[in-house]
Amino acid sequence: MKTVKVYGPGCKRCETTEQMVKEAAIKLGVAIEVEKVTDAKFIAMAGVMSTPGISINGKLVHAGGLPDTAKLEGWLTA
Repeated sequence: MKTVKVYGPGCKRCETTEQMVKEAAIKLGVAIEVEKVTDAKFIAMAGVMSTPGISINGKLVHAGGLPDTAKLEGWLTA
């Protein structure tokens, strides 16, 4: 199971990013655990300078704007 963290204050883009992660995981049959990180201190500590951000198994893979679907699927299957 992969641990996915979605970083953001709870804005619409952050909510959309979380949904995209969940939908991609279902499509690919990848088991994930999603954690939303909304605390600005923890977002900064993760190195996310622009939200939404995504980390998979502790590695930051995306920051700022909605992720590209193909890239997201690649991160989940890597």
